[in-house]
Amino acid sequence: MQDERLISAQALAGDDAEISVRPQRLEDYIGQQKVKENLGIFISAARERGSSLDHVLLSGPPGLGKTTLAAIIANEIGKNIRKTSGPAIERPGDLAAILTNLEAGEVLFIDEIHRLNRSVEEIMYPAMEDFSIDIVIGKGPAARTLCLDLTPFTLIGATTRPGLLSSPLRDRFGISHRLDFYEEEDLILIIARAAGILGVQVETAGAREIARRSRGTPRVANRLLRRVSDYALVKGDGSISCDIARLALEKLEIDQYGLDNVDRMILHAIIAKFGGGPVGLETLAAAVSEESDTITDVYEPYLLKLGLIQKTPRGRIATEHAYRHLGYKVSGSRVKFSGLFEEEEI
Repeated sequence: MQDERLISAQALAGDDAEISVRPQRLEDYIGQQKVKENLGIFISAARERGSSLDHVLLSGPPGLGKTTLAAIIANEIGKNIRKTSGPAIERPGDLAAILTNLEAGEVLFIDEIHRLNRSVEEIMYPAMEDFSIDIVIGKGPAARTLCLDLTPFTLIGATTRPGLLSSPLRDRFGISHRLDFYEEEDLILIIARAAGILGVQVETAGAREIARRSRGTPRVANRLLRRVSDYALVKGDGSISCDIARLALEKLEIDQYGLDNVDRMILHAIIAKFGGGPVGLETLAAAVSEESDTITDVYEPYLLKLGLIQKTPRGRIATEHAYRHLGYKVSGSRVKFSGLFEEEEI
């Protein structure tokens, strides 16, 4: 379900245009100021020493720029970047082939690194620490171990679930940064920059309206910019004003908080079906016909950030803020919904 959402933080098939607006240098990267400043210092120090940059772990919700930041790091140190993902490396031999083909100082980017196979992960330990790997040749009594030296390289791992990383792997990253949701002002700058590259005229008020509903995520902001520009072209003069942006986003059923039908369905389920909670994750997932991992990774972070739900030991609870946002009226123990549909007692 999340793969079809316009405001999904996951990359979609139609996001090719997003690649063209990605910054290439650290100075052009907007937001995440502390992360950017620290990385700038570490990169400069590595250049001064003439050594490879320490391994970098980037964590945080999807769509916040981890892949973009990895490419920027490679550009800043003047080395190529090779990209792969945890699920794509199925066997230790696959990883060995990648590592032995790296040139000195190159960057290896592994997305979803928390999904590495355990046997593959164990190959990473000596590779990251000593720049060597042990390969077992043969089977049974005739088997022998061959140690291969690697050229120094920088591993950049990206994960949306850092808690799933094993301690031995996590401890081998010398640099670790978490990316957080973006502030509205940063998103306005990102939208304005993308609009300039794409040749779209956008007023500051129009950019603010898009930023407000972009869930603190640059990927969502860039996607909404393209959809709103379509409305501006057909319904207006091509320029994105506040009114055009609001009209387009209302037609797309994205409310002022950046919630769509799926988010509201989750909140309605907690309130209407389970009396506001607490409700367990598996039960909630079954009620909205969604995978529990998807709720945890995709929907919950933003709902928690807005204070619309709370996580307790007994399950998820809808807050008073959620009741008000969806149009529920609470009178004593009676809850009535007076939002988009006819008023009914819950």
